[in-house]
Amino acid sequence: MTEFFFFDTLTWPEVARLPRDIPILLPLGSGYPEALVAESLSNPPRIALLPPFPFGWRGSGLAVPESALAAVISNLLNSLREDGFTRVFALTPQDVDLGLGPAQIRLFHRPTAMRNPGLILPPDSERGKVILMPIGHVEQHAYHLGLSVDTIIIEAIANGTARTVPASAFSLPVMPYGVSTHRSSYAGTMNVGGRAFEDFWLEIINVLVQRGFALFYLMSGHGGSMSFLVNIVKYAGERHRRIFCATAFLHTSGPDCIPVLEKYRQSKIGGMGHACELETSYMLHLRPDLVHMERVVDDTDFVTTPSYYMDWIEGGALIANPPWGDDSISGAYGAGSLGTAEKGKIWLEAAIAEKVKHVSEIHEQHRRREERRQAGFGLWGKQI
Repeated sequence: MTEFFFFDTLTWPEVARLPRDIPILLPLGSGYPEALVAESLSNPPRIALLPPFPFGWRGSGLAVPESALAAVISNLLNSLREDGFTRVFALTPQDVDLGLGPAQIRLFHRPTAMRNPGLILPPDSERGKVILMPIGHVEQHAYHLGLSVDTIIIEAIANGTARTVPASAFSLPVMPYGVSTHRSSYAGTMNVGGRAFEDFWLEIINVLVQRGFALFYLMSGHGGSMSFLVNIVKYAGERHRRIFCATAFLHTSGPDCIPVLEKYRQSKIGGMGHACELETSYMLHLRPDLVHMERVVDDTDFVTTPSYYMDWIEGGALIANPPWGDDSISGAYGAGSLGTAEKGKIWLEAAIAEKVKHVSEIHEQHRRREERRQAGFGLWGKQI
């Protein structure tokens, strides 16, 4: 019988040790019968499953043009091929054609998201709320954490925000894929590709604007996606002048969170960057089963100059992208050994409170701008 396992629960050294001919599947949606999936691959001993791609495809409740979706899926599969894996496939419903040829397995099956024919994401009843768009990633997190860290953390923050202010915000399912320009440094790190990432999310916003939504908050759990999210916000704001689309630098990083970080952190500058005191604490609180503290290596030997250094809040005035391996052996930037579940709980609560305030500000920004527009402020009075 075929064994299925989840690729994103592995650490990067565990991915590096996988046989390169093991089948790896990227499913659109979930709920495919394992027996049918195994049979389509001639019943191999093991199959690795990537996190399901939650929407963007026909039947998901929120579909974009298949050309935009195909570019994203193709880049993700190519990430695995660049790591040497030879049997990588997109697993899709029969009526979805991404033009991937033999790299696409199409099954006569309705994934979970398709079982309700009336499913719409987000439901039209949520118009007027801020649509939260949490975006994580499948990316290495040193020796002691799996590939799913960014996804787990931002999903918890987005869901906590929506639960706290349900009348003001609605969260889409977390998207577990982002951009990693350092992808080749450590096994298992994937990459949507900057242009494909931007095009996909702009199409998502286009679809939602056409359906009457106007407030959007792109929430990133992964630093590599940040510059591309800024571009999306700029493009969306120019294309749709009556919406308010925003993003922010990661999470747990605003003026209300900084004092909470500083109060409880034990590491000095350089101890919080990646697979660090902060992210390890989050994971010890949210998913301790995925943390291997016995494997922690504190990598804090960053090549530091006054205007370029690594830490969660501040990184200096210079922006650069040198090879990750210049500064880290394990893949970490920071002191993961100082992580605790107690700190993770405190910082999660602070991060949710931070995002709740952002939701309130997005509503206020949109309301006040609409009042000006309707009063004919500036160029709006000339109907331009």
